Amino acid sequence: MIFRSTYNKPILLIGNGVRTAGAVDMVHEFAKKTNIPVLTTMNGVDLAQDDLHIGFIGTHGNRIANMILNQCDLIVSVGARLGIRQVGRDPKNFAPKADLVRCDIDEYELSRNIKDNEKKYHTDARDFMRILLSEDVRDFSAWKEQCLEAKKLLEKYDVQPGNFAIKKISDLLPKNPIITVDVGMNQCWAAQSFKLKGYMGRILIGGGFGAMGCGLPYAIGASISTNNGIVYCICGDGGFQMNIQELETVKRENLPIKIFILNNRVLGKISETQHFNHGDRFANTAASGGYTVPDFTKIAEAYGIKAVKLNSYEDLENYKEWFYDKEPCLFDISLPEETFLTPKIKFETGMMSPKIDDEVFQRVKETLKK
Repeated sequence: MIFRSTYNKPILLIGNGVRTAGAVDMVHEFAKKTNIPVLTTMNGVDLAQDDLHIGFIGTHGNRIANMILNQCDLIVSVGARLGIRQVGRDPKNFAPKADLVRCDIDEYELSRNIKDNEKKYHTDARDFMRILLSEDVRDFSAWKEQCLEAKKLLEKYDVQPGNFAIKKISDLLPKNPIITVDVGMNQCWAAQSFKLKGYMGRILIGGGFGAMGCGLPYAIGASISTNNGIVYCICGDGGFQMNIQELETVKRENLPIKIFILNNRVLGKISETQHFNHGDRFANTAASGGYTVPDFTKIAEAYGIKAVKLNSYEDLENYKEWFYDKEPCLFDISLPEETFLTPKIKFETGMMSPKIDDEVFQRVKETLKK
């Protein structure tokens, strides 16, 4: 038996292996049956949607998700690799109060010990979920409400312009959308801030599967595979330039791909490191160091694709009809150059930065401790 009556604050942690195994519906069934809080990895952010959504864990994960990890007493990990970006440099700091149950089809991943007393199930995620669904697990609504209450306390923290842009796009999307995401800051903002309506939407995220430039090819494949369906593609200015020529494919095949470029005119993740750690020596990441950005709207129009340059993500409201028509389009959304990723778990210390107000931090901890 996996769940014992002694557990009061369990979480279900799910990764992309759940989708590979075809166990998404079973996860949703279990989560709704037990009201156990569900957290995800970055690659699995679309596995907990709508009212199941709390956040994802790890280096650039949602602050609330990482704080829940520190207070829970059981983690049931299904199809999640639990690599260094989730666990951190020192596994002893990972969920220090919790027992760990791991299900993974890859015996070599299970060969790594994260906790000394962890329980391992070398099995398919679908078979594992059958075991969970067969157990008599009590309702954890009260614990889930604590998590949601704590999440609300943190609403005003860790929101950069990129997060606001993603939230705006998210608000305007239809139910069950297909979204593709490139690699870079846009990937982290999307993972942190997309909240999908419905339970059947997809976020095809770069993660460990693709390098910069993967967003547009993902979108082309996703559209073709759904009989020229509408796909929403999130890119950064750097990643988009890696495969910009594929606009010809989009136009030639008349694929209704809606491209959103979060344009801060720098190679964000690297320039951020150069800003904080190397005294603003922007080598090939900003205009001062040899990186520049073209007028994306003119390029799109040259390919015969309608495009607009927006000074603010709020202006997306004026183009809502573009979100739903059967034509490709491009939105070049301007963001400040100094737009950072928050929060971040520092590799050296395992601490989240930037630090939040002490009083709020304590209120969140007390809420999760109830």
